[in-house]
Amino acid sequence: MDKSKQLGEESIGKLLMKFSIPAIVGMLVNALYNVVDRVFIGHIGGGIGKIALTGVTVTFPISTIIMAFGMLVGIGTAALISIKLGQQKKEEAEHILGNALTLIIITSLIVTAVGLIFLEPMLLKFGASSETLPYAKEYITIILIGVIFQNVGFGLNNTIRSEGNPRIAMFTMLIGGILNTILDPIFIFVFHMGTRGAAIATVISQAANTIWVLYYFFGGSSVLKIRYKNLKLDFKVVKSIFAIGMSPFFMQIAASVVTIISNKSLFKYGGNYAIGAMGIITSIVMMVLMPIFGINQGSQPIIGYNYGAKKYNRVKKALKLAILSATIITTSGYIIIQLFPKQLISIFNNDPELIGIGIHGIRIYLFMLPIIGFQIVSSNYFQAIGKAKISIFLGLSRQVIILIPLLFILPRFYELNGVWMSGPISDALASILTAIFLFVEIKHLNRLHSEDNEVAI
Repeated sequence: MDKSKQLGEESIGKLLMKFSIPAIVGMLVNALYNVVDRVFIGHIGGGIGKIALTGVTVTFPISTIIMAFGMLVGIGTAALISIKLGQQKKEEAEHILGNALTLIIITSLIVTAVGLIFLEPMLLKFGASSETLPYAKEYITIILIGVIFQNVGFGLNNTIRSEGNPRIAMFTMLIGGILNTILDPIFIFVFHMGTRGAAIATVISQAANTIWVLYYFFGGSSVLKIRYKNLKLDFKVVKSIFAIGMSPFFMQIAASVVTIISNKSLFKYGGNYAIGAMGIITSIVMMVLMPIFGINQGSQPIIGYNYGAKKYNRVKKALKLAILSATIITTSGYIIIQLFPKQLISIFNNDPELIGIGIHGIRIYLFMLPIIGFQIVSSNYFQAIGKAKISIFLGLSRQVIILIPLLFILPRFYELNGVWMSGPISDALASILTAIFLFVEIKHLNRLHSEDNEVAI
């Protein structure tokens, strides 16, 4: 069966497993880039580990902004290509792919230049202290130099999945993730390069990803090819990519803003240890949420293709299975976190004070974790069918519209506990809002399905 046509004909359950499992593996491996860095950095000897870990945590907003630009082009491109393949418009899909590569290169170079020019003022604004600034600066400078490798590899890998090759997309992520895990301890402990070594290992691994992805599209077995004639930017294509990609872009930018605001409150009410604890909590929850993002990536081409092909029952079934799978994962993660918080936090650092703050924080901050899967998958659904404005709004409802005001208000009354409490309250309110929008959308899909049946009769 044709790799793209299978999206409209094969069993939804089988398709979701075929596309999501490789995506989940890929996303978990992708998460290991940062998590492995933090684990090894946290165990640097001489008491440096906990301060270096906090320094790397301070760089989160910059790392998030880098990822935002990768998602802006990569996810917008993948969604458009899925729809075009569903409409049997291969040449238009290749035109979009070529434009995407050019866009990724341009945006990556801009991010690198701006980041390096304003690096120190940004880090100070983001919560770096005189103690943590050197470690933060050392780490993120190298990451900024390698932005183009991160975004080309990540951005185009989404398209590999969209054209019906989830295993290749998974292999791409495995190349970088495994290489980073091998290189990290070598650069950090053998060559005694500290945080700088962790960053170098990450950039080398991302460069390996990029080489593989470019080979696949230029000379490999891809359905779509990168052709030189399509590299010239087309304003209409750029506008369409940005329209859909704006949803994950703004969500990432929002996450960056949230990190900046929470870092300031964390430092005010808990000092460097509180920031370090949040860095560990973020790493742990990332390992739970990355499979959800994998389900999103796996369901996106299925939903997009079938929506473009007007097979609305298949769209609803894919959405339902994606929500169920995500909820099982988040609930399982919640149980493990609540039962074994000390063991999880100790993976990153053994300092008793850091562990104490972390245990208290993680139990409160992730209290509503079981419902987050539903909220994330439902927001992604609107992105997959091209309804970017709704997707942006629902994504921002959890990350900005509700969370940021809570981060300003609650710490004034509850201090450090107020920072921790902001997370679950925002998750609950955003999920209720998302459920309302999804209910309306399902009714709309049912109406479209009925109209198509009447026309067929």
